[in-house]
Amino acid sequence: MGDFEWCYEIEATAEFISSRNLKRVALQFPDHLLKDSVMLLTSLRSKLQAAACGDVRLFVMADTTYGSCCVDEVGASHVAADCVIHYGHTCRSATSSLPAYFVFGKAELAISPLARALATCAAANSKPVIVLFSLEYAYAMHQLQQQVSPEVRFAQAMPSFTIPGDKEEDEDCRQARYCIGGLVWNIPQGHTVDDYLLFWIGSDGPAFTNVVMTFNGCQIVRYLPDDNRLDTDIVQHSRVLKRRYYLVEKAKDANIVGILVGTLGVAGYLHVINQMKELVAAAGKKAYTFVMGKPNPAKLANFPECDVFIYVSCAETALLDSKEFLSPIITPFEATLAFTGRQWTGEYVMEFGKLITSSFSTSNKKQDQEARFSFIQGGYVEDSDLQEVPRNEEDGKEVLALAQITEKALLLQNKYPNGPSKGLATYAAEFLAARSYTGLDMHNNCSKPETFVVGRTGRAAGYQDETNY
Repeated sequence: MGDFEWCYEIEATAEFISSRNLKRVALQFPDHLLKDSVMLLTSLRSKLQAAACGDVRLFVMADTTYGSCCVDEVGASHVAADCVIHYGHTCRSATSSLPAYFVFGKAELAISPLARALATCAAANSKPVIVLFSLEYAYAMHQLQQQVSPEVRFAQAMPSFTIPGDKEEDEDCRQARYCIGGLVWNIPQGHTVDDYLLFWIGSDGPAFTNVVMTFNGCQIVRYLPDDNRLDTDIVQHSRVLKRRYYLVEKAKDANIVGILVGTLGVAGYLHVINQMKELVAAAGKKAYTFVMGKPNPAKLANFPECDVFIYVSCAETALLDSKEFLSPIITPFEATLAFTGRQWTGEYVMEFGKLITSSFSTSNKKQDQEARFSFIQGGYVEDSDLQEVPRNEEDGKEVLALAQITEKALLLQNKYPNGPSKGLATYAAEFLAARSYTGLDMHNNCSKPETFVVGRTGRAAGYQDETNY
């Protein structure tokens, strides 16, 4: 029990809850840690009762709405939680409405062989070394730092507690600040992160991919704690960059764009969704927004009219492998490259919050109506303007726009009785009109009357026919 409480920081968590007088607390677990949830809940409740906080309500959350690395504010709102305690690996994205306390956990780490490997790596390279790590090894970094050269820089784990809208201030203006995946470090001004060798401690996963993609110009060495060995082969991640560039080129030929909402808790997600809508509209394309939880090929196959999807999510879940999907899935940064005609310099931005700047503004005028070369189609193409006529009831343009859309849909149905080919439709209505099945027919001539059943009303936390908490 001692190791269990130490690993999950039971005492520190109980002190956090009691010191802030929290009454309803949601405990969020990833799937692989659910096996420990009952024991943890029992231990935490015992600590709270010993601190005279026995009236605190604890709720265990599983099957998160989106990625388990993000704070599930939607699930916590169903139980009207005052705060979320997040267990396990996290992307450490800023929350939008609820405070959160992070318990990273503690994985085993052999310090002595790691210190020797780090010293060998530092001695064999002329560049200074910055140590980055997966957050479950944060507890051991102080001990490791004492056994290596003081010239080796270590990133620091961000504070365990976060409040919506709270921003970290850099106290030393003479240093450049870098922040990624819950880690933060400073380097002297006049230097960039490319001047350093990045030494990663941890296995391959979303956090490491985030580091490699963001700092793809750096030399990176990875230490695998499970095998106690160094790994310098990150060729597979350079292939990922090539794949992402191909998706950018493919997105340029899209007519209809779907915007997938992949988070409802990361701060700034609404701003980026609106920014993507403006970006698509400025490029003369149609955009539709979808909220469907965790996307999979079956879900997105219901919308074959979309030539490409933009996935708005946290940095560690942004790169979806879309090989099995009907249409490619790109990130907001890749959409910015595709729909503004920017040249890719090799820089890659994983966190969509960094796109909310003037340099990525979508308020520029539309691209020139000149033919461009498509690497996918192997020739020059002209991007047609698919935007509807602006609504204006006074001069009748709104009615005209609706009539034009309907006429185009009917013409397309006559031209393509089996449905339009991919990329030919300019509106989702055209695909719907050409489909053989368009949903339930409410006006059929069936002799048996349809029976409709009224479903439950209210929130999942307590429907109107259930007893409230």
